[in-house]
Amino acid sequence: MKKKERALEIYARLEKRYLAPQPALHWTNPWELLVATALSAQCTDERVNKVTPGLFERWPEIQDMADADISEIEEVVRSTGFFRNKAKNLKAAAQRVMTEYNGVVPNTMADLITLGGVARKTANIVLSNAYGVHEGIAVDTHVKRLSFRMGLTTNTDPVRIEKDLMPLFPRETWGDANHFLVYFGREVCPARTPKCTQCELNDICPKKGVKK
Repeated sequence: MKKKERALEIYARLEKRYLAPQPALHWTNPWELLVATALSAQCTDERVNKVTPGLFERWPEIQDMADADISEIEEVVRSTGFFRNKAKNLKAAAQRVMTEYNGVVPNTMADLITLGGVARKTANIVLSNAYGVHEGIAVDTHVKRLSFRMGLTTNTDPVRIEKDLMPLFPRETWGDANHFLVYFGREVCPARTPKCTQCELNDICPKKGVKK
């Protein structure tokens, strides 16, 4: 089976499993999604979802975050890990949104990646889910692992993996492709103990890197 054929079959099967995929992070607007995604780096979505309600209650508007005391932000996001860097980036991002984008989270890749702490993964998630704009495929740890195991890439760098994946799926499906691989990676294909015998992709997955 050729790589693109396999990719489309993987998508078709996972589409039946996940009928209406949504981000596991809780959000109500583009700024909240950006903040939650930034906090999720090296942290579980479950933990982030416990932190963000208090954070958004304390600083409900982007301007509030821009004006916030950095040490107070650090204290609120401490449990998500790397809290000093995350707090610094959140404040910087809020300040730039206010000064450069009139208080509106931008809706282009070029603009989003100028915000503090925002790289392609976060930008892709915000664009796809908040704006319906498909600029690329967000590559997190699950997408990275599964795309290698499934023989869709041989690269380890997220940017190169993204470039490998984009031609394999129709553009309008890029957002859902990310959701499918993230959820499947958590439920069926974790890093250490993939459930290959229970996997609906077992017959088409080359299982690269999986110990026999």
